[in-house]
Amino acid sequence: MILLMLAAGLAPAAAPAFAQSADYQAKLAQYLQARQAYEEEADAYWNAVIEKRRLRNAKRRDHLPLTLDDYVLTQPPLYSGPPRPIDTTTPGPQPEEKPRIPVIADFLQAAAERYNFVPQRPASELEFKRAYAKAAAAAGLTREQIIGVYAFETGGNGGYDSQAGVSTTRTRAISPAIGYNQLLSTNSVSILAEHGGYILSALRTKAKTAAGPAKTALERKIDSLKRMIAFARSVPDRWNEHDRLAKTTAAGFGIHAAILDIDIGPLLQVQKLLDSVRFARAKGYTAPLSAPELELMNLTGDGNGFEMVTMPQALREQVPTANFFQQSGYERNPVARRTATVAGLIADMEARMARGAQAPGAKDLAGVF
Repeated sequence: MILLMLAAGLAPAAAPAFAQSADYQAKLAQYLQARQAYEEEADAYWNAVIEKRRLRNAKRRDHLPLTLDDYVLTQPPLYSGPPRPIDTTTPGPQPEEKPRIPVIADFLQAAAERYNFVPQRPASELEFKRAYAKAAAAAGLTREQIIGVYAFETGGNGGYDSQAGVSTTRTRAISPAIGYNQLLSTNSVSILAEHGGYILSALRTKAKTAAGPAKTALERKIDSLKRMIAFARSVPDRWNEHDRLAKTTAAGFGIHAAILDIDIGPLLQVQKLLDSVRFARAKGYTAPLSAPELELMNLTGDGNGFEMVTMPQALREQVPTANFFQQSGYERNPVARRTATVAGLIADMEARMARGAQAPGAKDLAGVF
């Protein structure tokens, strides 16, 4: 009798839960069907982009001209189906939740634990700007290039420690990109792997003229940097390998903290842009890169950016920007998504640079360059 009474009491409570579960399963089935159809269409599109890019590379090697037929001329498909439903009957994380992107506190903690490294922060934003402008000028980068890239990447007001997506009102990062040029953690690892010797040399030169506590601090910094470089070079010199270290290892996280250091950070930022300039020269492009052209290479990678820099205007006006991105990068990049063609992307860059150059941060940078 007691069991029958308990069962009768539980039945009304179980009915809503069963209904919620059934509703969730129905919505989930609708979502999965729509998502599968989209992913099949998207896979076909992005595979075509990859194949066209492969064929263009082969034509360039054979010194053959490129035409419209060498590009995918339609825009990427957009998912327009229902969102994935939330299972209110199951506590905890939901499927397809994106992993948390590390923030500056994570990079600092990893640097302290793995390399005994605490970046030397500038006394002010202006001090970092002076160090950055000095390093840029020494590398041969122009005032227009530096201010244009800064104005585009940060809107003209970003700080040396600004992380993408983080602001006074938002704490969730959308990318590990930090600083005036918004360097990714993978950039930091890659630059140390390829140019760590140059940065070490710059610190050693500075240490020779230092004395007392300043010299001791530089020597400790050099020791930490040597270990960072050794770790960055522990894998083959390929972007995918550097990306793995930067995103999946604590030691890789720690390397990205170097971008905040007053001695190392400006050199990392400058080296990223200098690599693009050198890439263009190696390809035979001897004219100085304008700020939008340099940003094209900074934004999309040197090879893809250079192709857009050298593309005739007639092609720029018809070729979709998606041809120069990977799917994941395109979907994360609002600038790429909203500019339908290469010409649109360049026009957007020029407009954002013009606006950003009028912001206080850009004017401060212009004043110290």
